[in-house]
Amino acid sequence: MFLAATVWTTTGCERTPLYQEKRFIFGTLVEIKIYGESRQQAQQAATDVFADLQRLHVALHPWQQGALSRTNALLTTGEWFSVAPTVLPVVEQAKRLYQQSDGLFDPAIGQLIGLWGFHGDTPSTAPPDDAAIETLLKNKASMKDIELNGIFMRGHNPKVQLDLSGIAKGHAVQVGLSRLKAMGIHNALIDAGGDLGVIGRHGQRPWKIAIRHPRQKGVLATLDLKPNEYIFTSGDYERFFKHAGKRYHHALNPRTGRPAQGLQSVTIIHNDGPTADAAATALFVAGPKYWYAIAKKMGLRYVMLVKEDGQVLMSPAMAKRVQITVKPSPTIETSQAL
Repeated sequence: MFLAATVWTTTGCERTPLYQEKRFIFGTLVEIKIYGESRQQAQQAATDVFADLQRLHVALHPWQQGALSRTNALLTTGEWFSVAPTVLPVVEQAKRLYQQSDGLFDPAIGQLIGLWGFHGDTPSTAPPDDAAIETLLKNKASMKDIELNGIFMRGHNPKVQLDLSGIAKGHAVQVGLSRLKAMGIHNALIDAGGDLGVIGRHGQRPWKIAIRHPRQKGVLATLDLKPNEYIFTSGDYERFFKHAGKRYHHALNPRTGRPAQGLQSVTIIHNDGPTADAAATALFVAGPKYWYAIAKKMGLRYVMLVKEDGQVLMSPAMAKRVQITVKPSPTIETSQAL
């Protein structure tokens, strides 16, 4: 599927306030905004970056044929193999973030995600049997079962199946912004379905970002992003199904094999895209009781959580930047400093 929209206020090679283009990649609308460049330069830069993002989408797709599916097949052999260059840096980052999150971010549980029916375009209608979940939890796969040596990798557990969905967009947005910088673009934004990063500014002002409300249509809050920052949100509204009146979502707790409980969403700001992406997942899994300890261990500063009851909890640094826009305003609590 291909969707594109371009907005211009002048023509030819004149400097323009803002170039915008959208395409459907990573299962969502990806938007590139470039400020203050000529039409020709901005359009060519966006075209090149969209091509890069599409290649990463194909390579890192969790269930369709591509570099990641080939990697998963080779991991089951227990033998060393050379890793595709599109996959290797993401796995390296994933191993680091697995350790920093005490294993709450664990992309090696792809079999478990598939068991819950989240490896497909059509959502499940019922949760799997408890016995099937417990079978996968026995000698369960984790990122500790993946060994790296330079460009080579091998698996130590046949249950390992990588699903890099919790880090792929963070990696891709960062790669895209780096490519724009290399092409001489100084002010830009890449938004992958509400998860985004920025370089520079939107003219004389910062890039202003809206944070989606996890239950209502519209915006929960707004804030300004600084240059080279990323903002990522993990929520129970992204991929889910309802069964017997209960919501089952894709953010699985690797320890229990079941959807994490206690939060509606987690939003993270960080200067590293993969970290922002993975940390949002890790804190969502940690829940309202353990999020603070994991945030401290991961070196996070800007955190916002929406609890199951709608209460908003923010780190002090985040509270200074966020403007709650929804009415009526929810109950807001500020945590200890991170």
